[in-house]
Amino acid sequence: MSQWKICVKDKYPAYISWDTFERIQAMLADNYAEYDRNRTRGIPRPGKALLQGLIYCGQCGHKMVIQYKGGTRYLCNYLHQQFHEPICQYLPADAIDAKVLESFFAALSPVELDAYSEAIAARARTQSTVARAQAQQVQRLRYQVALAERQFLQVDPDNRLVAAELEHRWEQALCELKKAEGYLDAAPQPSNGVEDVTPELREAFTALGQRLPAIWDQGLLTREQQKALLRCLIDKVAVHRSASDCLSMRIVWKGEQVSIVELPVPVGALADYSQAEAMTQRILTRFASGQDDTTIAHALTAEGFRSPMRLHVLPSTVKTIRLRHGLMQQRHQSHPRHIAGSLTIPQLADALAVSRHWLYDRIHNGTIQIQPDAASGLYLFPDEPATLEQLRQLRDGILNNLRFSKEHQDA
Repeated sequence: MSQWKICVKDKYPAYISWDTFERIQAMLADNYAEYDRNRTRGIPRPGKALLQGLIYCGQCGHKMVIQYKGGTRYLCNYLHQQFHEPICQYLPADAIDAKVLESFFAALSPVELDAYSEAIAARARTQSTVARAQAQQVQRLRYQVALAERQFLQVDPDNRLVAAELEHRWEQALCELKKAEGYLDAAPQPSNGVEDVTPELREAFTALGQRLPAIWDQGLLTREQQKALLRCLIDKVAVHRSASDCLSMRIVWKGEQVSIVELPVPVGALADYSQAEAMTQRILTRFASGQDDTTIAHALTAEGFRSPMRLHVLPSTVKTIRLRHGLMQQRHQSHPRHIAGSLTIPQLADALAVSRHWLYDRIHNGTIQIQPDAASGLYLFPDEPATLEQLRQLRDGILNNLRFSKEHQDA
């Protein structure tokens, strides 16, 4: 249609009206997926990603594509394809879909219906103010036209220059009046409350808001139907990574209302977690008060903290941070075991200035022949000067192998 040179409407009897034809054309264009900036959405497809055709990159503004390899992700690769720039964003789709779906269900609540009614009332007040200002502008221009007409009629016809100037002013005033009247006629009429939510419609929306989550979870809706329902209320979703562990989402609803949502996302390491330092201080404080790892993890989760790869705090995360600061729940965790009459591997390694691996490697390859203690499961050497001397000779290459009997362990 953009290439038509001439279009004469309603010349011949039509099967459908022109308005219907334009709506159909718009639907056909929207069903064709174009993944460029501000292009069409495409029809809902059976893929897992709910925001297909609706999600945009919050950094460059282009539409994001979907990648199902190794999980569901939203990918912004337009600049990469066109200009070989690095990929703009690479975001997990499941967490984004869940958050948008939560906002979608919340939009069907009575609270949101009250907000809608208030928005309708605010728009009606704005329209009334604009209409009143336009009417006053038309009234003022009509006065200027009448004044210019009187001035022109009262001028002496022999004074041609003055008459021409007054006639020109009269024509300008008439043009401005015509434009203002056109704007006034084309302006939408102030709402009289017809668009407000009726009690019947409010009851239907409330029932839908209560039943739809259950219907959604039961699998009674196909993926195409779920996406179509989302498109009834959501126009687009713009997402960008506001921090290493947080996404900022801008949900644009039908009617141009906007919701800003913050979404925490998993990160690969504790160093990438923005609240790692604050969480560490809370762990140290709670541990000093005598709390164990599990209790601390539950308390920190309630305070809004989380582990890097989870949306809650794991006891293992608490333990890792605690051990990094040298805080042990039991003393034997930080000190080698001391067994009377015997030397352990850590003690020998410190005395010989070798690594523990050096000793374990020679035990496993048979260079040092010794059996683990049956009670403790440890390799126990005789606590005698001869033991250290023999191991030093083995370390220095004087001896090729050593054998320690089991009698000292049984004594």
